[in-house]
Amino acid sequence: QVQLVESGGGLVQAGASLRLSCAASGRTFSRYPMGWFRQVPGKEREFVAVISWIGGSTYYTDYADSVKGRFTISRDNAKNTMYLQMNSLKPEDTAVYYCAQKDRPGFGLSKSRSDYDYWGQGTQVTVSS
Repeated sequence: QVQLVESGGGLVQAGASLRLSCAASGRTFSRYPMGWFRQVPGKEREFVAVISWIGGSTYYTDYADSVKGRFTISRDNAKNTMYLQMNSLKPEDTAVYYCAQKDRPGFGLSKSRSDYDYWGQGTQVTVSS
């Protein structure tokens, strides 16, 4: 059984930084693309970033336009952990952030929620103006 546990959320002021972590267990972490999504009440869960490991020190990544240049996704396969470094935070980044593991191993990146079959419980990020 796959388990994903997020941590690192909190309350910060606009312009500050946070780093989220997602600890995974249950299947070979390195083989699966991993993603970050976020959700605010009354809205659909939206894509934030995704990463897959090609081999060695090579990764594929993709980002939502709204976070490009401010957020950086990374992973440490030896620790079975994924990260989201969030810089220059804005009030509109306020949401519950979820990590997710793609349903199939490989290199393919996906922005679609339906392609991910395991989800964490979420961690709240609140950015005050």
